[in-house]
Amino acid sequence: MVNHIIDEKLKQMQFNAAMELYSSRGVYKGFGYLVALANVTVQAVLVYLVVPHSIGLFAQLLVFICAYLSTDFINGLVHMYMDHNDNYDSLAGPLIANFHLHHKIPKYKINPILIVYFAETGSKVWLVVYLAMVLALLCMFPVHPMLAYFLVYVGILSSIAEVSHYLCHTSNSRLTLIFSKYGLLLSKKHHARHHLEDNLNYAFLNGWSDQLLNLIAKQFYPGYKNTTDRHYANYYTLNAENR
Repeated sequence: MVNHIIDEKLKQMQFNAAMELYSSRGVYKGFGYLVALANVTVQAVLVYLVVPHSIGLFAQLLVFICAYLSTDFINGLVHMYMDHNDNYDSLAGPLIANFHLHHKIPKYKINPILIVYFAETGSKVWLVVYLAMVLALLCMFPVHPMLAYFLVYVGILSSIAEVSHYLCHTSNSRLTLIFSKYGLLLSKKHHARHHLEDNLNYAFLNGWSDQLLNLIAKQFYPGYKNTTDRHYANYYTLNAENR
């Protein structure tokens, strides 16, 4: 028990230090802009490369559905990992600490969808690596068009997942509600369990893969409400006192 308290205090100190770096050094926000620019640029190049290859309407629909399900699962896995990542004293520590604040402040600033698409994809450093690998694959090797479309769809839908999450938290438009009702976007009721309960519903494109993700989370992670969520408690206390 004593060791747990000491470890928690240490993590809170590391979190505060990481957030101080994030707040005081513009390089971190600038890095997010560069990540967003890289993601969107490579996505455009990949679309340019695959569009000339026709695979037919049925195959196109099949590939898109497979990519949709895969993207929901992949992004859910990344979300799960990040929710439990407490490496605040690493080079990426300020970015990790800032990520954890989305549980404390789940609301977004209201912006046009294209701005949301660009800004939110700036948090997906892993996507830069993925898209670069897909680009290298398509440029260097003969790839079946169906596989090429699948890989590109996953890369683009990973950014659309951020838009889906944004709409889940901000939009009550009729179109958004219809899309979420039929499982094309993330529904408010489904995603609310991620914030109200612990270690559940990490997917944020449409949530179809959450049953599998929840089994993985239960097997490998203790939950974030009594771990990383507690690391920013002292940060908010200090900031409230300084207002």
